[in-house]
Amino acid sequence: MDQHLDDLVCVGHILGAQGIKGGVRIFSNTSPRDNIVKYSPWIIEQGDELKEVSISGRSQGKNIVAQLEGCENRSAAEALTGCRILIDPAQLPELQAGEYYWSDLIGLQVESLQGEPLGVVASILETGADDVLVLSGERERLIPFVIGDIVHEVDLERKRLVVDWLPDY
Repeated sequence: MDQHLDDLVCVGHILGAQGIKGGVRIFSNTSPRDNIVKYSPWIIEQGDELKEVSISGRSQGKNIVAQLEGCENRSAAEALTGCRILIDPAQLPELQAGEYYWSDLIGLQVESLQGEPLGVVASILETGADDVLVLSGERERLIPFVIGDIVHEVDLERKRLVVDWLPDY
């Protein structure tokens, strides 16, 4: 496989086996959850190894279930428990101006309008209203991702966000 781990996007992970024919239950980072099965091939990260596999999948109750190429029995499926599911970012739909994938925001340095460092985007929470940036640094900070009001600049090239947020918040 020619791709490097840093060039890939994590869209979920394998929760465990489903049935006896090699099916797996999936935790999806996509929205809506069942979009994960629209991407194929997946790249499965198993230890230090990356393996590209074709998949088919569907929603089944509250779960997402997938069948991976070459995974033909329960033992093979169980061996994949915990593996991350990655895709080539070229599979993702193009975004409109001012839209961002969470994977593009995670890891960005965040600073106030005054240039004070606030931390690094460690994760993002979906609240139903506005997404919330979870920053790690000297302390954890939660900052609503509201473009214009709070988020003034997203600079993916320089890997930074500028926000109207005081360090004391």
